[in-house]
Amino acid sequence: MQKIYVTEKGFTLLEILLVIAAIAILAGIVIIAMNPAKQLGDTRNAQRNVAVNTIANAVYQYAVDNNGTIPASITTTETNVCKTGGTCTNLIDLSVLTANEKYFSSIPVDPTGSSANGTGYHIKKTANGRIVVNAPSAENSVTISVTK
Repeated sequence: MQKIYVTEKGFTLLEILLVIAAIAILAGIVIIAMNPAKQLGDTRNAQRNVAVNTIANAVYQYAVDNNGTIPASITTTETNVCKTGGTCTNLIDLSVLTANEKYFSSIPVDPTGSSANGTGYHIKKTANGRIVVNAPSAENSVTISVTK
């Protein structure tokens, strides 16, 4: 008499569920380790840093081209900068920097948005005549400010 052994290959339902659970746990650990909210905040802060430097450099270049005179609209009180083409009531108007696109074509706007006509970036002139540009909406407890 001949014995016949039947061996079927495959996975049981329990084995498949264990593998899926292990993958889900590992994916959860990776997502928590990456902290997407912090990463997105850091990315927006990098954009803010570039924008603050761009505004400060444009004002500085304007002053160089105009014998040390900065745009007249910059005051000693920290104030929001007006958007290009916006209504600049109670805001700092830097349209002299965008005229003929000499210093830049448009004033940068904060990546998370801004007020109706403001950019979300603030500018002021110090008592010593230096220009301070900052991003008050910086995230992750970061301070973004440039003084020229």
